[in-house]
Amino acid sequence: MTDKTNDPVAMWQKMMGEMEKGFNSFANQAMSSPEFSQAMNRAGGVAAGAQKQLGEVMEKYLVAMNLPSREQVTGLAERLQSIEAQVAEMRSMLGKLAASSGISQDSDGTPRPPRTKRPPSEDGERP
Repeated sequence: MTDKTNDPVAMWQKMMGEMEKGFNSFANQAMSSPEFSQAMNRAGGVAAGAQKQLGEVMEKYLVAMNLPSREQVTGLAERLQSIEAQVAEMRSMLGKLAASSGISQDSDGTPRPPRTKRPPSEDGERP
């Protein structure tokens, strides 16, 4: 077995563990101070203000470039989903109506008109 006192990996692990404990205690002390919480609140406020300002600048840029904003694209997507749901409902209703009236349908579900023309008979005469 290897000697724990001369094992470089064990020494490294012990040193890293001690450094981690020291850093954690320092960070806990720093975070418990009122100055730290004030600084974090100011930083959060600055970040929120910058984000709002960037959003306004991007909105103006998109308007100037005649492009839709994120809200407009989201609104269009919601309206499109609503329209697609209505179309699916109409297709379902038409399918049920066609099935109840005996109209044949293609494989994609669209009704076909009734066939009125007859194929020629086997002897070559037309009916």
